[in-house]
Amino acid sequence: MISILDYGAGNLRSVENTLGAIGAEYELVRDVHSLHRSTKIILPGVGHFGQMMRALDEMQVREALTERIRAGVPFLGICLGLQALFQSSDEAPEARGLGLFEGKIERFRGDTRVPHMGWNSLERTRESRLLDGTGDAPYVYFANSFYAPAVPEASAICDYGVRFTAVLEHKNIHAVQFHPEKSGAVGLKIVKNFVCS
Repeated sequence: MISILDYGAGNLRSVENTLGAIGAEYELVRDVHSLHRSTKIILPGVGHFGQMMRALDEMQVREALTERIRAGVPFLGICLGLQALFQSSDEAPEARGLGLFEGKIERFRGDTRVPHMGWNSLERTRESRLLDGTGDAPYVYFANSFYAPAVPEASAICDYGVRFTAVLEHKNIHAVQFHPEKSGAVGLKIVKNFVCS
């Protein structure tokens, strides 16, 4: 059973639809007790970093979530769900991230149009379970104004004026900056790879 952490994310329904399309069983969870029985966890996310972290704190699930991830429960973060894994974000400097990876989420600067909206290709940097069977440079759908730095745990990066982490994979932790639920057949394959891993 896959648990989707429901803190009120705007892309929750589309994530549910994606899981339904591949025949995966799931439940929505909102409390510590439910997280402790989860065998796989998905953290979807769109919107504001500070709002997300405050919501997790108000639900009193932050500690349980990090405990379950550290205990080896397979985890998939989507968009803001990837950014939450880091220590902090320029979007809400006062908000503390989950801190599972070092570094700060930054805003796109320079001549690039913000937000980074639409289809872009991924550049693989090492072996990737999530991207298995998706081709050498798969196109996926992004909608982000902020990005995670290109860290050693990145298995794919994207270039949008700056090279940033697009797919992060480390042991049981998986996360994507793009929206697999809006990325057609490639997105379905990525979610299926996580579900079946």
